[in-house]
Amino acid sequence: MSVTERKGLVNGNGRTRLDAETLEAYGRHTLPQILSEQARRLKASDVAIREKAYGIWQTVNWEEYFSYVRRTALGLMGIGVRRRDNVAIVTNNHPEWLYSELGAQAVGCVTVNLFTSSIADELAEALKRFQPTVAVVQDQEQVDKLLETRPRLGFIKTVVYVDPTGMRTYRDNPWLMSFRELLERGDEIEKENPQLFQSELWRGKPDDVAVMIQTSGTTGLPKLAMLTHRNFTAMARKWIEATPIGIGSNWLSITPPAWIVDQIWGVGIALTGGLTMNFPETAETIETDFREIGPDVIVSSSRFWEDLASKIRVKMADASVLKRRLFQTAEKIGRRVVDAEAEKAPLTASMRWMRRIASSLVFRPLMDRVGCLGLTTAYTGGHPISPEVIRFFRACGLNLKQCYGLTEAGGIFQVQPDGEVKPETVGKALPGTEVRIAEDQEILVKSIANFAGYYKDFKSTENAFRDGWLRTGDAGYLDADGHLVIIGRKEEIIRNKSGAAFSPDFIETRLKFSPYIKEAVVFGEGRPYISAFINIDMGNVGNWAEERMIPYTTYTDLSQQPKVEELIFGEIRAVNERLPDYMKIRKFLLLYKLLDADDEELTRTGKVRRRFVYGLYLNLIEAVYKNLKELEVKSQVRYRDGQVGKIETTVKIHDVP
Repeated sequence: MSVTERKGLVNGNGRTRLDAETLEAYGRHTLPQILSEQARRLKASDVAIREKAYGIWQTVNWEEYFSYVRRTALGLMGIGVRRRDNVAIVTNNHPEWLYSELGAQAVGCVTVNLFTSSIADELAEALKRFQPTVAVVQDQEQVDKLLETRPRLGFIKTVVYVDPTGMRTYRDNPWLMSFRELLERGDEIEKENPQLFQSELWRGKPDDVAVMIQTSGTTGLPKLAMLTHRNFTAMARKWIEATPIGIGSNWLSITPPAWIVDQIWGVGIALTGGLTMNFPETAETIETDFREIGPDVIVSSSRFWEDLASKIRVKMADASVLKRRLFQTAEKIGRRVVDAEAEKAPLTASMRWMRRIASSLVFRPLMDRVGCLGLTTAYTGGHPISPEVIRFFRACGLNLKQCYGLTEAGGIFQVQPDGEVKPETVGKALPGTEVRIAEDQEILVKSIANFAGYYKDFKSTENAFRDGWLRTGDAGYLDADGHLVIIGRKEEIIRNKSGAAFSPDFIETRLKFSPYIKEAVVFGEGRPYISAFINIDMGNVGNWAEERMIPYTTYTDLSQQPKVEELIFGEIRAVNERLPDYMKIRKFLLLYKLLDADDEELTRTGKVRRRFVYGLYLNLIEAVYKNLKELEVKSQVRYRDGQVGKIETTVKIHDVP
């Protein structure tokens, strides 16, 4: 790269990055306009996108990235998309998501990403709310969902599918078009009118709405939060200035594009900062792809880290006596170091020496095995996580930090700084973000990244702000070091019969640190004691049962095995030992089915819809507090193909003395 081309780039923290002046200028651009500038600045010398297909990494440079977006934008115009239209995107983590989103935004459209895991009716109802002109979908599965509900989708002119596998018999359907055909249509439009794209591109304004994102919907119907281009660039600048990322830093895209995390990183931070977006081949190859790419940073859900911690601990429990004892010794050393760092206590020479030995013999090989060796920093967000998970990974040498944010705030705005990580907190605000605590302990935030409002919902938008501050709906406090501590959702903080207040999340996250507990829901509002519904981890508990020659057939059968009940009883007692008396679990039962988003018990991001679960399982809750020992239940379960099955079983209710 020549000296002229390096204008606007500076070196810092071991990375080449855009200077403050350039970042400031990008704040006055739309996202597609920034891509245009990045293509001019970085050209073909830097990798913008890397995708693994058939075991081989394919690369796309910045000029090619911009070319794909231009062709997609013109193709959308060629099939009738116009400025201020809405465009739906129902894809997995693939480059076509970025091409479709930025292409639509380049011609003034607003994009809405929806979850590929949604069932047909759920997807149709979501589409009806914002009535897109075009839907870009991943594959035959998503096409079939739309065809099934087509009578309700008269507003969609064309459905564009990315993966042509299995689509041969659909070719005569005029409602459908392949992504390749869309690009070819764009090429035709460009030949007819070479100036059309540039004229449309630069009509965009930074305060135009770029994306609408569905909120989690834990307490009701998900809202559509509107985020502008300026919201994206403001949040991107915060992260670029606060963390050691720069041109060519690797980001591995593994969270759904419909979630705020991959939106802000994939469309905001990676684009503005010149990072490389990496798309793994499948969910099953993520560990291998981790090792091959060596991403600099990753943000993932608490469930991702909980599952990974469970996997490691189960593997270690099954290892030989020598390996198990070696790991246990190394973990004790690591935990001592973590505790000392949290208290800002100096490490003794012997402690530093023991940590190096533990790292060399145990932790580095372990982190390499799970694909995390190359990470400089890892973050967990989206839902509270047990401090024990943070301590576990930090003891293993992974720089895992809890962070905090929400869709309406433009993503994650609260991060633990290096050198002062506290497992119980979510750290300090990023640059340009103000956080304060209201009199009722609600967390308020003020930032340019705060959203523009809810789509066609003025009342909810008005209620979301207080004197210019965004109301997060979460309760918390700032500790003596200025770190934010999250208590829980303000509306979900409950009081027992004696008036003692607690957050269910506080207990649930600690239960889920167990490798044998997949999900936990705690109850106790106005009750004399706390009870818990537990979902076992089918994989880990199943392996545990097989090793002990315990026969079972289904999840329901396994969950009601006496030995499994004893296993979970022990896990709950271990958690109770670390809880104050009024927060201890006194009764529990093992649910006969997994909580499922298809049954509306979870959101698509995996959060428990507490009110819905309470109403659905009210008979079981009442049985617990009537001191029954067991209850016969008849229930329905919805499968992924939409069919409904029936479950009949007897659920046992257990005391925890």
